[in-house]
Amino acid sequence: MHPHHEAVVNTIKGLAIDAVNAADSGHPGMPMGAADMATVLWTQFLQFVPTDPTWPDRDRFVLSAGHGSMLLYSLLHLSGFDVSMDDLKAFRQWGSKTPGHPEVGHTPGVETTTGPLGQGFATGVGMALAERHLRETYGPELCDHWTYGIVGDGDLMEGVASEAASLAGHLKLSRIVYLYDDNQITIDGGTDIAFTEDVGARFEAMGWHVLHVDGHDPEAIEVAIDEARKEDAPSLICCRTVIGQGSPNRQGTSEAHGKPLGATEGRLAKLAIGLDPEQTFVVLDGARDAFTSATAARDAWKARLDAHPRKEAFLAALARDGAAAIAGTAWPSFEVGKKVATRKSSEAALKAIVKANPWVIGGSADLAGSNGTQVGTAHFTPEAFGGKGTIDFGVREHAMGAICNGISLHGGALPYGATFLMFHDYQRPALRLAALMGTPGVWIYTHDSIFLGEDGPTHQPVSTLLAIRALPRVRVWRPADATETVTAWKAALTYDRGPSVLVLTRQGLPTLHASADAARGGYVVEDGGDAPDVCLLGTGSEVETCLDAARILAADGVKARVVSLPCRELFWEQDAAYKASVLPAGVPRLSVEAAVTLGWERWTGTDGAQVGLDDFGHSAPAEVLAEKLGFTGAAVAARARDLLA
Repeated sequence: MHPHHEAVVNTIKGLAIDAVNAADSGHPGMPMGAADMATVLWTQFLQFVPTDPTWPDRDRFVLSAGHGSMLLYSLLHLSGFDVSMDDLKAFRQWGSKTPGHPEVGHTPGVETTTGPLGQGFATGVGMALAERHLRETYGPELCDHWTYGIVGDGDLMEGVASEAASLAGHLKLSRIVYLYDDNQITIDGGTDIAFTEDVGARFEAMGWHVLHVDGHDPEAIEVAIDEARKEDAPSLICCRTVIGQGSPNRQGTSEAHGKPLGATEGRLAKLAIGLDPEQTFVVLDGARDAFTSATAARDAWKARLDAHPRKEAFLAALARDGAAAIAGTAWPSFEVGKKVATRKSSEAALKAIVKANPWVIGGSADLAGSNGTQVGTAHFTPEAFGGKGTIDFGVREHAMGAICNGISLHGGALPYGATFLMFHDYQRPALRLAALMGTPGVWIYTHDSIFLGEDGPTHQPVSTLLAIRALPRVRVWRPADATETVTAWKAALTYDRGPSVLVLTRQGLPTLHASADAARGGYVVEDGGDAPDVCLLGTGSEVETCLDAARILAADGVKARVVSLPCRELFWEQDAAYKASVLPAGVPRLSVEAAVTLGWERWTGTDGAQVGLDDFGHSAPAEVLAEKLGFTGAAVAARARDLLA
């Protein structure tokens, strides 16, 4: 046990009491109950450099139980990160570095955004996967660290944690050590009202090394972490704790979970743990001295990097330079007029990308052949990670998303994950967090509409595009042909402010004449002559339908401009003059997309109209669905005439 262990623990408890009371909002119980395990981990095992928080070979720490954020903020403050006492006093306030739940990029030392339970657990698995991949590819001289975390009952109830744990156990990701804050309390009461399984047995069945200790015995915790680091499997250390430990009337109760202790109970708790109840935001003598910066280890790593024969390749992986990737990739070309499904043109582009850029890695949720992600790179196996590029995620869409987030956050690889568009619903929480964190990555969704056909409405997405587009910072690409698909991949490689989503067809689409303006998110495919009478706006497979409609209208003397909007978000970012040149004012607009029409009003305006599907699809061949549901050139031309009338 560290000689200043108690000083750190009691300081953390006092800071949690004071910050939550000052904000009149927060969760004091978890930081108080988990202070012992966190102190052992941070003072005796975790390697970090507070003045260099992004050092690539640092250990990663994930507070999956993100509601206990004051635990992490206190640790960051005490260990020397740029989190001041004023930041702690401004807990949960506007503009502070200490928001209600930890946010990566907002607070130095926070490795991932947590709050939605189970996400941190699964994201940490992605970090550990990335670490092992880099360690076996470039050697332990350049990558040799651990992923630690604190998880709670809520994390382990959520399905995403089980998905990720199952894959981690299968792959033997031995450098994961999670401390389970087993306090037997949830918001609604004791865990026994809904959660009575043998958690340790479940994890053992998934291939984890499981230990059980008293979560308030620092020596036992130290021994357990030591033992876990020797195992050839991920480890879960079940630490029996008392939530709100030290609070005479709240400890061990659900009341300690999510409400301030208040002035009276706060005073009693401080007296119980030996703090002066008249003082607030106190750091006890010795508490800061318990933490050690790994500056020497960082400097030794820099020296090894400078002398390493694969230095440039390693740095290129860390840099993830999209512009260089685009320049160095032998991009496929496609014959104009020839039909090819965009999932297939995406596969051709991805094959070229991974061949030239081994730092692009990923896989599919058991649909690789359908998703176009059979790209020829070697598969990760429990025995070998070095130089691999394909991850078999299994049927685990939610965990796949969170694991890809962890890979991206770790650095050294740009991840992609693939499934059917319909199953975005199973991974939406992970994509939402990717957007919130601004985490780069490529989310491949195929079988993008009702036109996947006979599988029927259970597999036909009608509202999914709208749901994804509603997320800030996400760029959604629904290319109309093979050349737009290549454009989408190029854009995804360079977009670093959030995730890129590629929405791809099952059916073949004719290759259009290439246009550089596709890279601007929207452009004129067919002008229809000067002063068009109507603009037909389409995405994906419906651009072909718009072109058919334009030809029918032309025969009637109606000039229709066809506009492809492969990425509406990117087009919206363009300057006003360019947008006006594509969508001129005063010209009626008709949007065409085989999905719900909600949201298209922004593009068509009050004088426009929408062709879409505000109901579910049907089980039938694609051409029958197009005829019955009004997605033919003739049907769109008729709607355009109605609009003009």
